[in-house]
Amino acid sequence: MSASGLSFAFAIAAGVLDVAANLASTKSNGFARRGWGALSIVLVLAAFALLAEAIKDMDLAVAYALLGATGIFGTAICGRLFFGQRLKPVGWLGLSLIFGAVLVLHTA
Repeated sequence: MSASGLSFAFAIAAGVLDVAANLASTKSNGFARRGWGALSIVLVLAAFALLAEAIKDMDLAVAYALLGATGIFGTAICGRLFFGQRLKPVGWLGLSLIFGAVLVLHTA
């Protein structure tokens, strides 16, 4: 795998860890359940460690946008699957705009 491909993978993996951190944070019930809260913090730290690896061969703006978009999409989808949370159509429109913006940023 090329350096740019590996950086892309690190950025996406950071986004996946961000989603897991968001889910753990939700399960922590405002950090009342400390185990879930601690897991959330550890996952955020791990996500930023992967982001640090990604920016070795990728612009920070692109890597952070990939992390953010992956985190936003993944959290929206997992929130629906695991917690029954629903986005309104305008929310899905917003997600589509974010996706398009990341594509443009990645090709710039």
